[in-house]
Amino acid sequence: MYRSVLGEDEYKRIKAESPTGIDILHHIESWSPDKQQKAYETIADYEKQGIDKLQIMPGAAELCGFLDSKKIKKGLITHNVKKAIDIFHQRFEVHFSPALGREFRPYKPNPDPLLHICSSCDIPPNEVMMVGDNLKDDIACGKRAGAFTCLLDETGRYVPDDFSVTGLHPDYKVDSLFKIHNVLETNFDLSP
Repeated sequence: MYRSVLGEDEYKRIKAESPTGIDILHHIESWSPDKQQKAYETIADYEKQGIDKLQIMPGAAELCGFLDSKKIKKGLITHNVKKAIDIFHQRFEVHFSPALGREFRPYKPNPDPLLHICSSCDIPPNEVMMVGDNLKDDIACGKRAGAFTCLLDETGRYVPDDFSVTGLHPDYKVDSLFKIHNVLETNFDLSP
C-alpha cells in the first residue's frame, strides 16, 4: 500500500529516514486535494482487501475476555475506517467502546483520541494503558496523553536504539497479546 500511494522512490526515501515506520496518513495531509483524494482511494482499495481477509490477532479474544472478567473498560484507536471496526466487532464478537477510526481527528500520535476515550469513560489518563504495535503512533499517543504504554512487538522489530532515537520508551514491552494480562496483574491493582 505504501509503495502504491507514495511511489517506489518516495517510499524508499521515507523508509530510510524513518526505519521504525511510515505514517502514511500524516504524510499525505500536506499533499494537494486531488493527490490526497487519489491516495485515499488507493488506501480504501487496500483496506477493502484487508477487510475481506480480516482476522483477530492471537491472544486478542483472550485478553478481552480477561478485561471483561475484571470489568476493565477497553477502547480502540485505529487508522482504519469505522466500517472496518464495525465488521471486526460483528465478526469476532469482541467489542471496544469507544472505538475510534481515522474519521476521528487528529490522528494518533496526537494524544486527542486517547484523551477522548479517557473522557468518555471518565477515567484519568494516568489510570490507562495504551497498548499498540507502533512506537511512533501508539506509544507516542499514550505517552503524550499521560498514560502507561505497552509496546506489542511480536517480531522483534524494535531494538533499544529505536527508543533512544525516538525518545519514546514504552513502560512495558511484550511479544504477544497473551502476555498483557500478566503485565496488568503484576503491575496494577485491578480491583474495581
